[in-house]
Order: sequence, then structure tokens, then C-alpha cells
Amino acid sequence: MFTRRTGALFVVSALLFGGTFVAARIGLEYLPPLFFVALRFDLGAIVLLTFAAATLSREELQPRTLGDVVGILATGVIVIGLTNALLFVGQQYVTSGVAAVVFSLNPILTPVFAALLLSEGRLPVRGAVGMGLGLLGVVLVADPGSVALLGGGLGVPLVFGAAVVSALGAVVIRRADATLSSTARTVWGVPLAAVLSHGLSYAAGESVIGLSLPPVALAALLYVGVGSGAVAYLTYFALIDEAGATEANLMFYFVPVVSAIGGFVLLGETLSIGSIVGFVIIFAGFLLVSGLPAAFTTPFKRSVRDRLAHLGI
Repeated sequence: MFTRRTGALFVVSALLFGGTFVAARIGLEYLPPLFFVALRFDLGAIVLLTFAAATLSREELQPRTLGDVVGILATGVIVIGLTNALLFVGQQYVTSGVAAVVFSLNPILTPVFAALLLSEGRLPVRGAVGMGLGLLGVVLVADPGSVALLGGGLGVPLVFGAAVVSALGAVVIRRADATLSSTARTVWGVPLAAVLSHGLSYAAGESVIGLSLPPVALAALLYVGVGSGAVAYLTYFALIDEAGATEANLMFYFVPVVSAIGGFVLLGETLSIGSIVGFVIIFAGFLLVSGLPAAFTTPFKRSVRDRLAHLGI
């Protein structure tokens, strides 16, 4: 069940992550993918370390248990580092819409891993139906024809791999049962992701000689570094702690919605009738899985109960 706080974390995460696909597509025109990811998390690390120095004590940042170490590694290496490395490399070969819809398989994959690793991960039939509706809505929003999905070469398998890694990492974080706050884990995790990405970029032989960043590329880098590279991960990992991995990753159903709107506003892409229908279907699937917040359902139930009592039923 989503509370007001988890709802706010959900919305902020979806908005910031949704813009990543548009910004990444712009930045990849000027930067090699793994080096782009590394720069993204260099910026994110600077922001988060500055934030931590101002707001967190040494005790709040110090790992104390094995669960803390596992949580940090799952955060930095799996959910942030490997996920984004696969995603950005894959996005060289497919459009941002196709990348968004493939990555939005994340909420379908999360309950699979949760069912294996967490007792809380098993969903009722209603939840399974809701996830299926959400996936259908995502497909309609992104509007990826079969040719687009199958014609991207390595793009679709790489982005699908990113979705698998992200879903697994989110469940591992939940299972680790760390004593560190999600904020502290993110402060540790983003620099780890930056180091990993630089290593992968070097191993892949990416050349950075003679690179130049026009204003549009710099804006894209700043967005994915600060907005979706620092702030979004703070809200996302807090959401996992608050709501659980399965519920938190429902957020990725809404990422293609944000990407579609961003493409319409910034890149002149049009919104089809199928996209609008997809918005409605995603929302319906979301409600089936998570339920309406108590602030909405409680007054309704009370009204029905009072009405039945008035009728003597």
C-alpha cells in the first residue's frame, strides 16, 4: 500500500528516470557510452559526497554489518553500475522509446527474483494481472513495432540485460537488511559505479581524445549526472526501503510515459492515440498491483459501510 511519502518518492523517481532516456540519446551522439556513464557518475558522486559532508555524520556513513557491505555493493555495482553500463551501450542501437519499453520489463522481473529470495515477493493473481496490464500499457506508450524491437541488433538484449540486473539488484538490497540508510548506501554506491564504469570504458578501448561537448551535450550530461544520477537514486533507494523491491519497481512502468512526454516536448515527437490509451492501461495495472492509497480508499469504504448500515444491511 502506498502512503503519501512513498507516493512522492515514486513520482520523483519516475520523473527523473524518465528523462534519462531522452538525455542519454542526446549525449550518445557526442560521447562513447561507457565513458558517458562514467562521467555521469563522476558528477553524481561529487554532488552526493558534498551532500553527505553537509548532512551525514561519520557514524551514519560507516558500514557496520555484512548486510551493509552487501547493500553497498548491490547498490553501486549492480543496480547503478552494471545496469547503466548495459543500458547506455544498448541505447546506441535502439531508440529511446524501444529502450524504455524493454527496460520497463523490470517490474515483471522483480517479483520473479523476489519470490526466490524474499517471502514478501509472492504476488496474488490480481497482482500478476496488474503487471500484465502494465506491460501492455508500456508497449502502447512506447509504440515499438515488431521491426523496431527485432531490428536493433544487440540493443534489445543489452537493455533487457540491464532490466534483469536492475531487478535482481533491487531484491538483493532488500534481502541484505542493511543497517545503513538508503542515503548512505547511495553515497557509497555512486562513486563505486563511477570507478566501475571508468574501468569498463578503459577495458573496452573507448577513445576520448578530441571529444568536445556542445551545450546540448553538456546539458544532457548535467541532467543524467545530477538529476537522474544523484537525486533520482536517493529517492529510488529510499522507495525500496519504504515500499519493498516489487512495489518500488512499479515505478519503471511510468518511465516510458515520462519519456514519451519528454520526447514530445523537447524533441517534437508526437503522442499517438495508442500512447494515451497506454497511459490509462498502465494506471489500471498499477492500481491492481499496489492498490489505492488509504487516503482515498478509507473514506470510500466508510461511506459504503455507513450507507449499508442506514439501509439496515
